[in-house]
Amino acid sequence: MVVGLGHWQLNEFAITPGNATSLPPLITVHGLRVNTHPDRVSFVDVYLQQLTMLQYLTMHLQSHVEYVPGSELEEPGVSLSQLTAQGYQEMADAKSAAEVAALRALGWKISGAANGAVVTAVVSASPADQAGLGVEDRIVAANGHPIRTACDLIGFVHRLPVGSAVHLGVVHQHFTALGNIKVGREHTYVMRSVAPPAGAGSLGCPGLRGADASFLGLALETGTQWSLPGRIAINTSLIGGPSAGLAMTLSLIATLSKDSITGGHAIATTGTISVNGDVGPVGGVAEKTIAVERAGIKYFFVPSSEAATAQAEATPGFHVIPVNTLGQVLTYLRAIGGHAPTPISAPTKP
Repeated sequence: MVVGLGHWQLNEFAITPGNATSLPPLITVHGLRVNTHPDRVSFVDVYLQQLTMLQYLTMHLQSHVEYVPGSELEEPGVSLSQLTAQGYQEMADAKSAAEVAALRALGWKISGAANGAVVTAVVSASPADQAGLGVEDRIVAANGHPIRTACDLIGFVHRLPVGSAVHLGVVHQHFTALGNIKVGREHTYVMRSVAPPAGAGSLGCPGLRGADASFLGLALETGTQWSLPGRIAINTSLIGGPSAGLAMTLSLIATLSKDSITGGHAIATTGTISVNGDVGPVGGVAEKTIAVERAGIKYFFVPSSEAATAQAEATPGFHVIPVNTLGQVLTYLRAIGGHAPTPISAPTKP
């Protein structure tokens, strides 16, 4: 019976505390001078695992476990098999945003240009799925027309008659088992549009109204090529999701700053980051708080909307600091002895 329970896979997931890992040692920078003794800034991860019936029963005897139904992780019509790639994509996007936000905080003027519609999900059995497109593929042309943004492609499909032949120029990109992006050559993917399912629409793109004329089965975001003054690599192998965005931003600032931005204090953070420095909510904050306390870190920056969850797990002497922006974090750090970000290399236009 126990063996049977161990093979009975549920559509139920568990989130448990992971680790608080110092990020600066995982950062490599070429083309800019770095601080050889940067502050300890840690990101916090959690373990997400799909449960068997046996695990479901035994984990209910443990503390600090959050249960998530698979339905909360699924997008309509999208297989859970894409979940790992989507997590790696969120991490890749977070790295890019962290680089831009950090360099801007240090005084650089960073510009970017849209370079295609990037696939974030493929609907099962849709024309795009049958043609072989996958998460992270970058679409740069449709029937000979250049595609620069997600809305370029959405607008093209919006007006396309059902049954039309579609030739997409796609730069094939995928993630390795460790979560690194591999970029291949441009290929042409051929498919035929179908009638959109009930409820499908092109909301959010300027100038588009009413129901879509056709459907390919793609969720998209706009890809951006940023012009940076140096080359930055952050080793986050086997880690997905966007929640390390704030930690990566602060770690890059610490790595490129002359003086300590934390006043010598070890800090940990969780939260998404935008290129403009806005901090957004994440999941598993209760479990992350446990992980930070176990690591002996006393300062934990969290999105304001989730501060109460973290504070409910905090013990005396542990500081949960709610923030909405990168600027608020840097202001708090100066109050506990940190310096304002000052780059070792003088900022110039890239």
